[in-house]
Amino acid sequence: MSNKPLGIAGKIAAWGERSQLTPLLAIFGLLLGIMAALITPREEEPQIDVTMADVMVVFPGADVSQVEAQLATPLEQHFARMQGIEHIYSVSQSGQALVTVQFEVGVPREKALVELFDSLSSWQVRHPSFSQPLVKARGIDDVPILGLTITSDGLDLKSVADTLIEPLQNVSGVREVTVIGAEPEQINVTLDNTALSRIGLDFNAVSQALAGQNQSAQAGYRLQDGQQIPVQASSFIDSVYTLRNLIVANVDGKPVRLEQVAEISDSAVVPSRYVWSRPAGREAEPAVTLAVTKKAGENAVVVAQEVLARLDTLKQQWLPPEITIDVTRNYGQTADDKASKLIQKLIFATISVVALVLLTLGKREAVVVGSAVVLTLAMTLFASWAWGFTLNRVSLFALIFSIGILVDDAIVVVENIHRHLGLGKSLKTAIPAAVDEVGGPTILATFTVIAALLPMAFVSGLMGPYMSPIPINASLGMLLSLIIALTVTPWLARHLLKDEQHEGEAHSGKLHNFFEKIMQPLLTHRKRRYFMGFGLIALIVLMMGLAVVQAVVMKMLPFDNKSEIKLMLDMPEGSTLEDTNAVLMQLAQKLDEVDEVVATHIYAGTASPIGFNGLVRQYYLREGANMGDIQVTLADLGDRDRASHEIALALRPMLTPIADAVGASLKLVEVPPGPPVLAPIVAELYGPSANAREQGARDVLAQLRATEGVVDIDSTLVADATQEIWQVNRERAAQLGVSAGQVVQVLQTALAGMDVTFLATPGQTQPVPVKLRLPADWQGQLAQLESLSVTSQTTGEAIPIAELIEREELAYAQPVYHKDLRPVVYVTADMAGELDSPLYGLFDAAGQIDIPQTFIAQPDIWDQTALKWDGEWQITYETFRDMGLAYAVGLLLIYVLVVGHFGSYMTPLVIMAPIPLTLIGIMPGHALLGAQFTATSMIGMIALAGIIVRNSILLVDFIREEVAAGKDLNTAVIEAAVVRAKPITLTAIAAMMGAFFILDDPIFNGLAVSLIFGIAVSTALTLVVIPLLYASLLRRRITKER
Repeated sequence: MSNKPLGIAGKIAAWGERSQLTPLLAIFGLLLGIMAALITPREEEPQIDVTMADVMVVFPGADVSQVEAQLATPLEQHFARMQGIEHIYSVSQSGQALVTVQFEVGVPREKALVELFDSLSSWQVRHPSFSQPLVKARGIDDVPILGLTITSDGLDLKSVADTLIEPLQNVSGVREVTVIGAEPEQINVTLDNTALSRIGLDFNAVSQALAGQNQSAQAGYRLQDGQQIPVQASSFIDSVYTLRNLIVANVDGKPVRLEQVAEISDSAVVPSRYVWSRPAGREAEPAVTLAVTKKAGENAVVVAQEVLARLDTLKQQWLPPEITIDVTRNYGQTADDKASKLIQKLIFATISVVALVLLTLGKREAVVVGSAVVLTLAMTLFASWAWGFTLNRVSLFALIFSIGILVDDAIVVVENIHRHLGLGKSLKTAIPAAVDEVGGPTILATFTVIAALLPMAFVSGLMGPYMSPIPINASLGMLLSLIIALTVTPWLARHLLKDEQHEGEAHSGKLHNFFEKIMQPLLTHRKRRYFMGFGLIALIVLMMGLAVVQAVVMKMLPFDNKSEIKLMLDMPEGSTLEDTNAVLMQLAQKLDEVDEVVATHIYAGTASPIGFNGLVRQYYLREGANMGDIQVTLADLGDRDRASHEIALALRPMLTPIADAVGASLKLVEVPPGPPVLAPIVAELYGPSANAREQGARDVLAQLRATEGVVDIDSTLVADATQEIWQVNRERAAQLGVSAGQVVQVLQTALAGMDVTFLATPGQTQPVPVKLRLPADWQGQLAQLESLSVTSQTTGEAIPIAELIEREELAYAQPVYHKDLRPVVYVTADMAGELDSPLYGLFDAAGQIDIPQTFIAQPDIWDQTALKWDGEWQITYETFRDMGLAYAVGLLLIYVLVVGHFGSYMTPLVIMAPIPLTLIGIMPGHALLGAQFTATSMIGMIALAGIIVRNSILLVDFIREEVAAGKDLNTAVIEAAVVRAKPITLTAIAAMMGAFFILDDPIFNGLAVSLIFGIAVSTALTLVVIPLLYASLLRRRITKER
């Protein structure tokens, strides 16, 4: 073997160890990595490029069925013609429709929105009778990175918040600053109906007077001395003083000014929302929250730091001392903390691997391996930045997980150089020969690992881009580690290692005796080999059964340990804002009993700042008197023993009775560990009629309530409530000279108020609406409402509207939901308890429901009620389906690569035989540690295919070379185990050590368990099973040749 000419690997190594460029290129690569670490944006989670758009169209006066048939359905059908659409949702309510278009993951935002607006323009041309649609595009950059909650003693909170918007908006990288909790700015004109009646005016007259007086226009030009002089006709009302003194009528030759018949105020007459800040154990204070979003591609850490620095400057310069501003959300800080912690783990993992080499090979070898690993990591960081990834938990975990496999090439090369030196060779001859000996298998093994990992980058849906840094970063790292192992490592070895013979390196007597004692009986007795084979197959089947008996629980992703939990309260339809606020206060007070809760922020009638979860679930639409949120802030991770999920489980039985007592629905929403869904358990009810869908939904609700562990059960059905129809008798109205529009305007003004004009105040960025209304207490006095009058257009007399209307009570019309053009009713739920995986609750309930059910696609059933299960199940199915396909593709690529290298169809099957053996370690490992088998567990399982095949290649290649050199087959088999045991064990321990540092992470715990237990068991078995299988294959070939 020593006289054999060098192959490609040996020639590259020979060039690398001699070239003057090698150290320069290494230093350049290191500098690139340092630069990438400094400039790569930091974020807590990967940014998923998903674009959604809400299209709101009003249809005043139309009932739900009219909105659905004439507005929502045609608009959905029009949007469905576009390319790249994932889903189209809609909800039709009285007077309006909301259509949400969700584009496929990865469709560029600009392209998606251009197509949407083009489509909407063509729809408007065909439907000119509808008002201009309001379009709001949504994406990941709409999620605030900062929440600043403002409280004050006596100062107007909205004014304070408004003064902060502009200076914070001007910070580099800030996209938008919005105020949550402040009443919309408006001028309220509260009419005195008695005064109006006394002088013979009605609401319409006042409305027309205000609108008519507030007119201005560029009238044109007039000529003077041969020049054109522009003329502006009149000017807008620009102050409350002018508004108060506006003449709205003349009675008996005397002007009647607005202030004589109305009270004018710039404060809310009836609050539409409340926001409170409540530190644990203290009284709640009124508050407003500033939500700050960043521009796409900006570093969340830097933007958050600069905003807070600007805020500190503003505090010092001009903000009054009685103003308190609490940072209630700082995703920049959490991203920085997470990145810093993971970088520390990355450093510790690297040090531990270098320490392993130090203990087993020596200090000089440890320096060589350590240098190679640091350089590989640096260049991988640069490649990750160039690819477009940010520094986030997934990309950094990919590097930590990769440490163990990135070091493999360097360890194998250095260990073989070390072994050759032990045989008495000089560095000059040992380095190329040693690299060449393992170069072919190392190159092949590197590409087999890449072949196993890279197909995972093509997983579809939201999970694909979320997890893509793992296969891409790991594959890039493997490729770079191979290049460095073949070039830089030989150069380092030549300059750092010494020409010396190491004791006991040629043959380890103890190790040889150990393997001979195990393998010799198996090599010489076929029945023993068969018995061992059947035993291993039985073990694999038995381990797979652990999932069937629920000893290992299957789940998409486990819950993370966060410092926030959200409570969402939905009061019965028709509840007042004060009722909602009172229940929220009760809940907040109950939270004082929980030691880990440090503060609560209460949002009544409005939504709290959304996360990515809220973006997908459209929590930003939670506006209404019967809705409220509580943002619960927990103590920092280091200041509490319980994880946030444990706290959430403990909160539910404490808080649910408070909501149940008033007939409200309460949900505890945790920050999802990965891509969010509408709810963990979602049942979509389709059917031929609204009644059929509603009955189906009630059946599913009943079954879910009867299913153990299922909680937070809700639906899109609105609880029974009544509504009144005040129908204008058009014939009677026409006889009295009154139009239906007059009556409608009077009622709208009395009950909700009506914007009639605006105030163009100098210095304001936007005109301030002027709202005409009656005192709030009129809403509850039927007799007074019916006594309101309108003026006859023929006689000028005041006609009470009681003479013109017919009042009727009806059941409140249910909103109609659509998904992908079909009417649907949603039932949602969560799972809590021992299993804590929605899949088990879903399947338990599904087995008891007597309705046709589907699990993958919408049911192709139109004449009866049918059920489609969605939620976490859907994303779990899609993810594991795609990962399974990726696994299959990876195995096929590995097979092709090995066939190409060994020139045999059977040898690759032998080499890949240990892959199923990983299950013998993976499944018991999960059961032993009580870990759930998750998507990250599957990633570890897929990665193991490449890692374990590397070991097989090293063993088979050695046996083949030894047999070709004339050695006895049995001797070659035992020698292979003896000689390759050290590098295989070293690389296995290195991979396990890298995985050990992610074992404590809630989300990536499954990946660590798979790697640690899978590698430990399969490596031990591979050293015995592979040589035996290959020996059997060679014997059959020899027998056939004879």
